[in-house]
Amino acid sequence: MWQVYILKCADKTFYTGITADIKRRVKEHNGSILGAKYTRGRRPVRLVYTSRKKNKSLVAKAEWRIKNMSRLGKIKLIKDKIS
Repeated sequence: MWQVYILKCADKTFYTGITADIKRRVKEHNGSILGAKYTRGRRPVRLVYTSRKKNKSLVAKAEWRIKNMSRLGKIKLIKDKIS
């Protein structure tokens, strides 16, 4: 099962990505050279949102939509998921 995720970085910015193993991926973002270049200088990161999809194509489309949202749109998405 694929997931799209949002991380909140130490500098309060957001990073969006996709993965099939969320625990491994967050660990990579926080302590490995395998984490995204963007998050390496913004550690620690915290997982604030995930959404599962049936296949990689659907999750990639969701990632694209999230990456094109404004910061306020991402905050609303995160809050709506928590509620």
